[in-house]
Amino acid sequence: MSALSRGLISRLRLLSTTTTTTTTTTTATTPALFQFFFSRRFSSEALLDGTEIIHPHPHLIEPKPGVMTPKSKRTGLIAVKCGMSALWDKWGARVPITVLWVDDNIVSQVKTPEKEGISALQIGCGQKKAKHLTKPEVGHFRAQGVPLKRKLREFPVTEDALLPLGMEIGVRHFVPGQYVDVTGITRGKGFQGVMKRHHFRGDNASHGASKSHRSGGSTGQRDAPGKVFKGRKMPGRMGGKQRTVKNVWVYKIDPARNLMWVKGQVPGAEGNFVFIKDAVYKKPDISLLPFPTYFAAEDEDTAELEPLVADLGEVDPFMVAD
Repeated sequence: MSALSRGLISRLRLLSTTTTTTTTTTTATTPALFQFFFSRRFSSEALLDGTEIIHPHPHLIEPKPGVMTPKSKRTGLIAVKCGMSALWDKWGARVPITVLWVDDNIVSQVKTPEKEGISALQIGCGQKKAKHLTKPEVGHFRAQGVPLKRKLREFPVTEDALLPLGMEIGVRHFVPGQYVDVTGITRGKGFQGVMKRHHFRGDNASHGASKSHRSGGSTGQRDAPGKVFKGRKMPGRMGGKQRTVKNVWVYKIDPARNLMWVKGQVPGAEGNFVFIKDAVYKKPDISLLPFPTYFAAEDEDTAELEPLVADLGEVDPFMVAD
């Protein structure tokens, strides 16, 4: 029996018991009962009786800056990997960078300990048409009252870092100079041999090797174990797995275009989604991070903002050795 049928039967049973126990006339109780039934059926708020009493939300979240503590945990963001390039900093050092695009991130669902038992934020990224989504996905977005999103990701946070539903989060959630952890799906390489997959040296390239130059060699013993032990490095499918690159340095951000430049490589191909959050090991200075996120001023024009570059200090690293 579906949940809708069970709920309908329970409400009809409640109507019948209320009608038999009431002392007033049928004409006086019918409007109140129907008002109670339809308010419980079509409203997201629970009513105690047939009156107009509606209880407020038990956990109201206000979008305002807060004070970050050492135990606080902020939400992460979803970005699109645009590719790799290189920049030269003010000292002339070449910095290999990866460009990440934070595409229209919003809070698509708020999970609180009172309702779900956990404290987390679901972040949505990008845009997608309803015809390209399944009916449960469309129903989820409509129930939350947020636009349709292409990618969703849940980030566990502390209760003091919760954000209101539908709030937009930009690239200024991070600051240049901090370290982040970037998670993504690595490039799929297909079925590969042991030399490419596990960096084996291979067999001899000249004498004595008959069509076994790139083979993995023996995989087991004789009759004593009579099997190949688990975990043996052998040919197989390579890539296409979730991996996290830790302690990635944020070199520059561009608030006008929601772009982020990070040093080094991140997992995934161009156009893939990656998930960015504050680094676990190289924790950033909590006094420099916006908490729970960056709140723009009312008169701030994002299109006119200049890119922000990490502070490289006042000492030329090339002159220190001299």
